[in-house]
Amino acid sequence: MPELPEVETTRCGVAPYAEGYRVEKVVVRDRRLRWPVPMELDTQLPGSTIGEIQRRGKYLLFATDTGTLIVHLGMSGSLRVLTEAQQPARHDHVDIVLSNNCLLRYNDPRRFGCMLWTLGDPSEHSLLSHLGPEPLLEDFTANYLHQRSRGRKASIKTFIMDSQVVVGVGNIYANEALYRAGISPLRAAGRISLQRYELLVAAIKSVLGSAIKQGGTTLRDFVGGDGQPGYFKQQLAVYDRGGQPCRSCGRELREVRLGQRSTVYCTVCQR
Repeated sequence: MPELPEVETTRCGVAPYAEGYRVEKVVVRDRRLRWPVPMELDTQLPGSTIGEIQRRGKYLLFATDTGTLIVHLGMSGSLRVLTEAQQPARHDHVDIVLSNNCLLRYNDPRRFGCMLWTLGDPSEHSLLSHLGPEPLLEDFTANYLHQRSRGRKASIKTFIMDSQVVVGVGNIYANEALYRAGISPLRAAGRISLQRYELLVAAIKSVLGSAIKQGGTTLRDFVGGDGQPGYFKQQLAVYDRGGQPCRSCGRELREVRLGQRSTVYCTVCQR
């Protein structure tokens, strides 16, 4: 599914074509997303001007002068910019037509994403109010993780994938960050020292930053706002490489399941 780098890639691709432009109309072809597309989107978004587009975790926030559009790409969704007319495809559920003759087209084959509308402070919305800090900002530190982890018996991989602890560290990037930090994904979060958390925080920031620069990771069908795939897959050291040799020591990478998610690690390089 699109994780933080893919969502950030989408935000960067969409922003130049949408920020500062008026919404002319909204075309909803199918309201049956994870939560039904509200009727308010059809009536209150048109005529408003899109301000800054922000990201909170895996959510995109389109601020306007009347309210905020909240978008989640779900398991397989995408939000693309079209500068020329194109016939909608089967899973093109929503179009947002802009005053610059561009449109934003939301596609979601599995319909696990959402497009919601709020008039209040989006940070207080029920989907966002419980979220932890952003991993790329200064308030995400080793001290913070170390303090939050004390007494926690859950595995470190499960811990850093908890959106109430830190947002946006999905399965792909948790695998990769733990490998870079030399920490076994099976180790209990509460048994990791502050010094090793410093390595982990640096690895999380590095992995996510690199993935954003590469446009995200395309494993199946993710495309960014420009319709192009992400290329971070070529840099994956462990994810989706179970049974293959470790790129550092040559030992066969082990694959297990943690919290119903595939987990790949090196028994020599990670402890």
